[in-house]
Amino acid sequence: MTASTTRRTAAKSRIAAVGAIAVAGTMLLTACGDQTKSGPSGSDTAKATTGASNSPADLLPGEIKSKGVIKVGSDIAYPPVEFKDKSGKTVGIDPDIAAALGKQLGVEFQFENGTFDTLVTGLRSKRYDLAMSAMTDTKERQEGIDPETKKKVGEGVDFIDYFTAGVSIYTKKGDDQGIKTWSDLCGKKIAVQRNTVSHDLAKAESKKCAGGKKIAIEAYDNDLEAQTRLRSGGADAGSSDFPVAAYAVKTSGGGKDFQIVGDQVEAAPYGIAVAKGNDQLTKAVKAAMDAIIKSGEYEKIIAKWGVEAGAVTEAKLNGGS
Repeated sequence: MTASTTRRTAAKSRIAAVGAIAVAGTMLLTACGDQTKSGPSGSDTAKATTGASNSPADLLPGEIKSKGVIKVGSDIAYPPVEFKDKSGKTVGIDPDIAAALGKQLGVEFQFENGTFDTLVTGLRSKRYDLAMSAMTDTKERQEGIDPETKKKVGEGVDFIDYFTAGVSIYTKKGDDQGIKTWSDLCGKKIAVQRNTVSHDLAKAESKKCAGGKKIAIEAYDNDLEAQTRLRSGGADAGSSDFPVAAYAVKTSGGGKDFQIVGDQVEAAPYGIAVAKGNDQLTKAVKAAMDAIIKSGEYEKIIAKWGVEAGAVTEAKLNGGS
């Protein structure tokens, strides 16, 4: 969710070479042929003397390796990023990427449902190992800063960026009421998910409205509730991350309920959040993300959900601004 300090927000900064080193090490071993005849290769010697790892799984903390499970906090009501299908199974972009990462790391990613604005707290309390919930990587989140008061409210988190998304406005189909930009919302009512970037943008824009025509903002626990409010005529517009808005337009009412208006704004990276200080886990997940991007598995997942426009070509650490 492109969300505020709690923004479900998406792609930017340093590239880790771990995945590339792992692949290079594998190539060297393959090229060396029968080691019983030629003796240990240079890479084997280096591994023995330096402890260099050959795979993302080697980077995982021992505690997680022994459990075989990574607990993932997620607000599972944000299709197509994460949601429950008709059978109750958790599906979507994030679960598919998590499954691919799990193969690289040799563990199972277990999604646990929680409200979006409590996920970072869940990381701090060690209820979750990761938070993966269309969460936008921002400097405020990295540093634990409240986006409105600009005061430090926590330790912050680290992000492994894996997707890029902006924010879109949508209205009932055939009834845009002249809404094309955020400034057009002055004097109108918008339904959003609480503590998201859409929520923040609505509050910021409302302060700019002239003549007392503020934006009436209705904030809900999840995006599906906001969509229901708009569908019933209780609001003039809704807003969410572009992939989510596009999916709602395509699927709600068989494509007859909503339409996107104007262009998406605030394009930013989604990141997998890790509590500060868990550097080993961060490195392992980043190496696994590098590996699935390199192998092409990431690209297949993104194409499956029709969101190729948000794909990244490299996993970056704390790339949000």
